[in-house]
Amino acid sequence: MLQRTTPSPRVVLELLKPVTWFPPIWAFVCGVVSSGIPVAGRWPFMIAGVLLTGPLVCGSSQAVNDWFDRHVDAINQPERPIPSGRMPGQWGLWVAIVGSLSSLGVAALTGWWVLVATAAALAVGWAYSAPPLRLKASGIAGPAACALAYEGLTWFTGASVMAGGMPGGRILTLLALYSAGAFGIMTLNDFKAVEGDRATGLRSLPVMVGIDRAARIACVAMLVPQIVVVALLYTWHHGWSALIVAGLIAGQTALMVRLLGAPEARTPWFNATGTTLYVLGMLAAAIGVGSAA
Repeated sequence: MLQRTTPSPRVVLELLKPVTWFPPIWAFVCGVVSSGIPVAGRWPFMIAGVLLTGPLVCGSSQAVNDWFDRHVDAINQPERPIPSGRMPGQWGLWVAIVGSLSSLGVAALTGWWVLVATAAALAVGWAYSAPPLRLKASGIAGPAACALAYEGLTWFTGASVMAGGMPGGRILTLLALYSAGAFGIMTLNDFKAVEGDRATGLRSLPVMVGIDRAARIACVAMLVPQIVVVALLYTWHHGWSALIVAGLIAGQTALMVRLLGAPEARTPWFNATGTTLYVLGMLAAAIGVGSAA
């Protein structure tokens, strides 16, 4: 039986990991909502933004990560397309390069600030996975880079697409705070790869300080920026949004108490519950700011 020299479309799609597109697309929608600008008449830009933040930029970053992590994945997840051999040769790298160039092309047609944000997100994505920087080798720089790319830059893209330029100061403040909080989410995401990270010398936060302590750091990192958001929303006279975000924080706190009882086992459960409350808070804050635009 002849071995395939090109990947099937299904394997390429698996490499791009559609399940990971939701968080950046959600942040993009928050950016759109926070702008307060009606969507009518901006649909082409909206569609371009969704394509950029989801399958193009996020998908390309997933391909970059899998290519440069193929030795780690051979330990942690050998069934993935590259270590399993279903993505033959250097096709994983070529998918990442073509996806990155396509992202820049679409962004250039959408707007200057969208192009800037897209270029920054791609730079972060490559720096996160590829040598010599390989930011993911650091338990601080790695999660911070992911948080910026997944939350901050995609929120910026959504607001910029609608405004046709630089978003306002309140929007920039919100996206910075929610990016800071997403550091905790990205730290929890590292729990699933602790064994492979230890074996290959990646110093993720769970590897450096232990899973229990890393879980506590992640929880604090998520909560503190949200508390600041509540205070700002109240100061900006968005009382209902502040109240909703505060309620969602209370829910997350209750879930975190259970998470910290067995963080390694319960992190997938918290990602489906506590992280959901976090992103709902993002939307509530965006609605508050957008209502005053």
